[in-house]
Amino acid sequence: MDRETLAFAESHFRRLRGQPAGGAGASPGRVDFIASPASFSYADFFKRYLLPNVPCVFSCAFTEGWGCRRRWVTPGGRPDFQHLLRTYGDAVVPVADCGRQEYNAHPKEHMLLRDYLRYWTEHIESGYSSPRGCLYLKDWHLCRDSSVEDVFTLPVYFSSDWLNEYWDALDVDDYRFVYMGPAGSWSPFHADIFRSFSWSANICGRKKWLFFPPGQEEALRDRHGGLPYDVTSPALLDSHLYPRHGHCSPALELTQEAGEMVFVPSGWHHQVHNLEDTISINHNWVNGCNLANMWHFLQQELRAVQQEVSQWKETMPDWHHHCQVIMRSCTGINFEEFYHFLKVIAERRLLLLAEGTDSGAMEGSAGSGLGPHQAAFDVSRITEVLASVVAHPDFQKVDTGMFSPRPEELLQQLEEVVASTESI
Repeated sequence: MDRETLAFAESHFRRLRGQPAGGAGASPGRVDFIASPASFSYADFFKRYLLPNVPCVFSCAFTEGWGCRRRWVTPGGRPDFQHLLRTYGDAVVPVADCGRQEYNAHPKEHMLLRDYLRYWTEHIESGYSSPRGCLYLKDWHLCRDSSVEDVFTLPVYFSSDWLNEYWDALDVDDYRFVYMGPAGSWSPFHADIFRSFSWSANICGRKKWLFFPPGQEEALRDRHGGLPYDVTSPALLDSHLYPRHGHCSPALELTQEAGEMVFVPSGWHHQVHNLEDTISINHNWVNGCNLANMWHFLQQELRAVQQEVSQWKETMPDWHHHCQVIMRSCTGINFEEFYHFLKVIAERRLLLLAEGTDSGAMEGSAGSGLGPHQAAFDVSRITEVLASVVAHPDFQKVDTGMFSPRPEELLQQLEEVVASTESI
């Protein structure tokens, strides 16, 4: 990030005044296509798509050097089952049954990749039909679970990735996934975890995406307040069951070709269908641009938990603590862990600024090299959100006695650094 982009970002967030980025609004009508890496900089992506929180598609030129595009795909553009079997056949992978609904998702089982590839081959040979149904390998943590070959190079546009930086620092998890599935496999209607951004690169095959900008999903709720499982279902035309469906704009639709990458903005609900046998690499990520969205989402999640168990508020000892426990079980994170997430990223940025080193040394394995202006931007965004966290009545009920540093102390330190870096 350069000085001019930092000033642009600061002006953008001053206008928002603490509100989540990319709030309810009309669909842009089309998804921009980015053709050439040579003429598209990090600053271009940051200003045109990341800050405005709108999707875009990167051409296959951005992934042409990736090892997986050479090794995982046959010369005819099909999945190379033999290479995948030789290289990863003993990996245990999660597989979803696209023909069954469990709440608003597909139920999963685990199997060896060699068994999934055998199923997939037989599924194709049987005319895309199987007594086992349509199975979709989803959320395989290849990078975490394997000593992998040269698979891909993280694009600089997505390298300010606090979510994976945090989990890499803890060395317990990540949000980097591989998906593989036959034509007809699909992902139900959803918004990404923690209201993160995501990017999805097709290694081979084609996908159809249906996008709805933040707020549009409210018109898709049924009369009980639930979101649909499948936005293509004829049931949505039932005005008694979906009374507000007529107020929803049509989905923003795009077809993603082999080699192309899709940027999925924060809070955009979407549904995805594989039009051919498809392999993709997908990352979820959070940074200063959507941090306020994540915090807003976590507050909503806690309110939902509190409403669900409100009848026990007066009789349950440590009711507020139990709400945080339930929230973490349902959402994957609570207010305490969100503070630790902010703390880890903040301390790494403070060290970077103190040492005056390039931020590439601090951005996990990505080596982003986005520079001190990026670090200053990150500290500024953490400071604003942490101030809101510290002031939140429910966070004030969290036992922070063993936190080091205490939230108030970290906030004061960050505020001092923000004041001192205004001249960067």
